[in-house]
Amino acid sequence: MTTSTAATGQLSTSAAEVYDAFFVPALFGAWAGPLCDAAKVIAGSSVLDVACGTGATTREAARRAGDAGQVTGLDRNDGMIAVARGHGAGITWVEGRAESLPFSSGSFDVLLCQFGLMFFDDRAAALGEMRRVLRPGGRIALSVWDSASNSPGYAAMIALIEEMFGDQAAGALRAPFVLGDPADLAAVLDAGGLGGAQVTTRTGTARFASIRDWVRTDVRGWTLADFIDDAGVEALVASAERQLGQFVGPDGGVVFPAPAHIATWEKGVPEA
Repeated sequence: MTTSTAATGQLSTSAAEVYDAFFVPALFGAWAGPLCDAAKVIAGSSVLDVACGTGATTREAARRAGDAGQVTGLDRNDGMIAVARGHGAGITWVEGRAESLPFSSGSFDVLLCQFGLMFFDDRAAALGEMRRVLRPGGRIALSVWDSASNSPGYAAMIALIEEMFGDQAAGALRAPFVLGDPADLAAVLDAGGLGGAQVTTRTGTARFASIRDWVRTDVRGWTLADFIDDAGVEALVASAERQLGQFVGPDGGVVFPAPAHIATWEKGVPEA
């Protein structure tokens, strides 16, 4: 994985399987409900989930939209889509790019994007495409991680990885947090035509069964997948067990805050 592919969050199918089995329950799954709440997904909604990953938010949207709704998940990563198709009956899965959505203008009531905006090649173009395919009166809801400094476990892990493996590997783990500064997020939203979007910061929690599970999930299921080999994983586990014990509870589980920003925007209805 090059720096550019790390920055775009690309994964192999095997890494996507690790992501789905470990990251979704540890971190991402808990945000599906709040994002659907922010988007006001209701029965009968037509929903597009952009950068859907393995479909945690897409499936929650489908549950809320019900049989009368239509829900589509789109991701540029064929590995993610392959895993999503394995447990998302009744959902349309599409491999495609956010910067060039393969849908007609005004096709959807709701646009969702959970933790994907940071990885788009052209964020303004992607947001413009989301606006285009949203019907008048429709709603966009997207989430990005708060700054790494506000997620102490990840701040510590980034520092440890930089010490052990260098800046390029550490940069891959910094990538999900690049829009954590509210001013940076607002600038991206404005550039994409979502000026006036409402942004709220919500608390969240990362939970891993152990230090080993945490390291394995980050290295084998996300942006570090091709930076650290098996020997490196073992070395990182040993160092993390020595240096990051403050995040480990009595049961051996890892718990630390992982806050995020949720932005919502409504498309105006043209005056008659």
